[in-house]
Amino acid sequence: MILATIAAAILASNVLAEVIKIGVVNTEKILRESMPAVQAQKKIEQEFIPRDEDIKKMALQAKNLQDKLEKDGVTMEETERRNLERNLANLSREYQRAQRQMREDLSVRQNEEYGIILERTNRAINHIAEKEHYDLILQLQDSVYRSQRIDITDKVIKVLESEQTTQ
Repeated sequence: MILATIAAAILASNVLAEVIKIGVVNTEKILRESMPAVQAQKKIEQEFIPRDEDIKKMALQAKNLQDKLEKDGVTMEETERRNLERNLANLSREYQRAQRQMREDLSVRQNEEYGIILERTNRAINHIAEKEHYDLILQLQDSVYRSQRIDITDKVIKVLESEQTTQ
């Protein structure tokens, strides 16, 4: 009986000696807070400023046409009023098309930049995993609970930012 207890204790200690090391990464936080992500967002915003200004100008033109139509529409000749309404409708369609196209292009650019950042993030995660001997690292956005002890998000952000300064 004593031998069985000792054998069980030895087996349990061997099992405990091989503890699995697990880490968790919040990629959403990385895409929101890391320096490469912030810089990519600023870069994208700069790229789209001219188009945004053009769209704002179109909106102002449409508003001015609408105001003129409301103010002078009753006293205008029928053909002049119809031309103004047609111009307003054309401008409104062009405005909506330009807005839709900008949203689509913005989404494509964000996905491109986020793809690059996620590649770098995966390299950083692999680097940390190898260096610190992790057995498993999960990318979790909406976990119900995770201990700060296994959350390596801040380590990944530091690696990304150190890569950024060395480039």
